[in-house]
Amino acid sequence: MDNVQPEGKKQIALNIVNAKSKHKGFGAGSIDLNNVSPVIIDGGEAVIDIGAMHAKSKVEKGIRFSMNRDDVPDGRQVWVVWVAVDRTPEGQLYGGITACEMWIDAEARRGWKILADHVNKLDAALKRKIILEGLGSAEKAALKSLLMSHNADWWAASSDELKEALSE
Repeated sequence: MDNVQPEGKKQIALNIVNAKSKHKGFGAGSIDLNNVSPVIIDGGEAVIDIGAMHAKSKVEKGIRFSMNRDDVPDGRQVWVVWVAVDRTPEGQLYGGITACEMWIDAEARRGWKILADHVNKLDAALKRKIILEGLGSAEKAALKSLLMSHNADWWAASSDELKEALSE
């Protein structure tokens, strides 16, 4: 079906507004995703994968997801970690960080995740919360190593709470 709008009607769309925008009309106050990045932790290795912003990370491509964990009995645990970067007068730092679980069986092309959890955790990271329940010590070590090597200055300026959460 064609998306034809009657003449004079504006199509409603999600507005992504950033700091450079002077937009004050409809959709003002929309979230700014420019300062958040997804990290995929798979097999003890953490990598930044921007495709995860739209559920198209390397590990998610070609996978049919279900909300029923029993549909993926032979899957492996993979984590999406949302990392929000904060700007302060002193400079930038890692501000919020949250982890979301998913299970992937690449051979069967099946996966499990709760999309609402991923969206809620993204929102929490943007609100500068630190939620890393479920991450094991190997995953935390991989994430910490990635963040430190990606930008040592941001790591040094980050809160003690964030650093402690990744050192447990």
